[in-house]
Order: sequence, then C-alpha cells, then structure tokens
Amino acid sequence: MSADLSDSSQYEDSSENYLEQIVNGSRKTSNYIVAAMLTIGGVGFSLASLSSYFGRDLLPLGSPSTLIFVPQGIFMGFYGLSGTLIACYLWALIRVDYGSGFNRFDKAKGTLSVSRRGFLKEIAVEIPIRDIQAVKLEVREGFNPRRRIALRLQGRRDLPISEIGGPQPLLLLEQEGAELARFLKVNLEGLN
Repeated sequence: MSADLSDSSQYEDSSENYLEQIVNGSRKTSNYIVAAMLTIGGVGFSLASLSSYFGRDLLPLGSPSTLIFVPQGIFMGFYGLSGTLIACYLWALIRVDYGSGFNRFDKAKGTLSVSRRGFLKEIAVEIPIRDIQAVKLEVREGFNPRRRIALRLQGRRDLPISEIGGPQPLLLLEQEGAELARFLKVNLEGLN
C-alpha cells in the first residue's frame, strides 16, 4: 500500500516549457487483494448454497450440506451472487485501469491537457494555461477524508488533477502542489 502512495503521480518529462504527470489508476495491489477476496468469498457462499440445495458437500471445509436450504441456503446464495457480481465489477475496473491517465502542461502551446480512462470511454479535457489562477490543495479529514490537488480556474469549477483512491500523505501532496505552482508561476492555496 505504501508503494501505491509513493508513486501517486510521476513526472515523466519536465522542462522549462513542458511538464507531464502520469496518474496511476485502479491497478493497485490493494484493489487486486480486495477483488481476489471477494471472488473467493462469492464462490464459497455460492457453493455453500448449492451444497445445501443438493444435499452434497461441494466445499472441502465444513459440511454445508447440513444447512437448511429455505432460509439459510437462499441467503448464502444471495451473498454469493452479490459477492461475485461486485468482484466482477472490480476485476473489470482493474482490467481497464480506471482513472489512469496524464496531466500535460505545455507552455509552448499554452494548454493543459488532462486525460483519464473511464469505464467505457476516455475522458479528455483541454484548458488554456492562462485560465489557471492557482494550485489548490484540498485537505479534509474525518470519516471520508480527501487529500487532492486541484486547479482553480477562471470562471469555472475547480479541476481535480490528482489520482483517485486513498488519501495521499500530506508531505507528498505539498511537494507536488508546490512544484506545480512553481512551474505554472501561480499561487499555492489551501494550507493554513
């Protein structure tokens, strides 16, 4: 997990007029582990449900054939189907590498290109660099924490440019935000 956080945003090419940040998507170790656990659990519950229906042990552990099918076996089947469907969805997100992409700042052209992989299509946004007013660090702690870098744009909503997933370490977030603000020659906002 710490390896996932340390390379959250890699600077592929950096010069005076050009900066490209590679943003990691859903192909993380933690996502592989969760998808594998859901797959194993979903298949296990489904086999327990089928064992109680047919009266034969289809699992090597325990004796699920002794379960009564009407209340217990049906619920086991429901849990198994739910777990398997969620696991399939997670494997599909991992397969397409949902959320991966790049942020390309090109001062020569005067544009910012943001590209991310969506589930069914690629999302691409191109904005003039002159519309960027500041680099904003959003830090929210609590039950649903958020730590991300966003760009304050003139006449538009803020544009988040950091990766999706768990909150980044505050020191890493500050360093990335400061480097980006220096490159764009704009203010860094959000830390008090």
